[in-house]
Amino acid sequence: MKNKEGKQAFSSLMQFAGITVNGEKPYDIQVHTDQFYSRVLDQTTLGLGESYMDKWWDCLALDQFIDKVIRANLLSKLKQDWATTWNIIKAKIFNLQTARHAFIIGEKHYDIGNNLYQKMLDKRMQYTCGYWDNANCLDTAQEAKLQMICRKINLKPGMTVAELGCGFGGFAQYAAQKYGVRVVGFTVSKEQARYAKKLCQGLPVDIRLEDYRKAKGQYDRVISIGLMEHVGYKNYRTYMKLANSLLKENGIAFIHTIGSNVSLQSCNPWTAKYIFPNAVVPSIAQLGKSMEEYFVVEDWHNFGEDYDKTLMAWWENFKNAWPELKSEYNDRFYRMWKYYLLGCAGGFRARDLQLWQIVMTKPGRTQPDCRKICLK
Repeated sequence: MKNKEGKQAFSSLMQFAGITVNGEKPYDIQVHTDQFYSRVLDQTTLGLGESYMDKWWDCLALDQFIDKVIRANLLSKLKQDWATTWNIIKAKIFNLQTARHAFIIGEKHYDIGNNLYQKMLDKRMQYTCGYWDNANCLDTAQEAKLQMICRKINLKPGMTVAELGCGFGGFAQYAAQKYGVRVVGFTVSKEQARYAKKLCQGLPVDIRLEDYRKAKGQYDRVISIGLMEHVGYKNYRTYMKLANSLLKENGIAFIHTIGSNVSLQSCNPWTAKYIFPNAVVPSIAQLGKSMEEYFVVEDWHNFGEDYDKTLMAWWENFKNAWPELKSEYNDRFYRMWKYYLLGCAGGFRARDLQLWQIVMTKPGRTQPDCRKICLK
């Protein structure tokens, strides 16, 4: 496609979303080279993200731009690009989230530098959505999230908890200190494991650098906070079977995950290439089917709009810390990370993505007392 034709086609597409190319509104896109148009029309999400990293375009309010693009459902008006098609084909033919592939996400994303995450996240190093109902800053939102989880699973002193995907150890530390429980946490990130072990030193917490599928034993509670996005649609049933086997008969299982409105097999090519390799966000249908026979759902809580606030807080922290971080990373990384954080914020704002907390029990047991908390 010639540059002139591409510009006309792209400009017309933007009009559906109320965006003007080189306009004056904060969400209007500022294009710096005419090569941009054909690149995006041919490569869609991958082309849009990579061209931003290459400084081919800018936008004063990137989060607002992405929000408007998603709300207008502009991708449906474009022919599916080869990168997206290939990702779907791979995901259907292969199981991209086997134990053999489990450590890729740790190496590519979570091991890029604890200093970056310490500057960006809250004091408890929570790399998942905070709960902003009565919070006025990131620290209180994340503290509220941890408190809510502990209340939902009705933690009591002396209980044992298997945390499948323990991140930087923030939940394990909080639960051990505040509720007097023993936690075994699993992570595939060397840097997260190193940080979590130091954080939880002296507490009844066992941090293991292992894939969640290595978990064995019996626990009063089995939880995952931000793991399901890396499990893969071919493994949801395996996850539920494992969680069921780890859980005592009167125990409670819990999942905190990003959710999709539609069933997917892979994520968009840009995110898969630069941020979360082999990640895919589950749908209600996919999770519901995988739970059959293994669990009764006690509560399914959606507060996806809180992730918008969380991501914007992370962006502010990252932006403010960049003068200290830029010696460790380059300008292309800065633009990639900015596109990632603000793009995701726009996705949640447009309600294309959700944030779910799911409380589950084994079939046949008495409904737990935490149901009253779940309904608040």
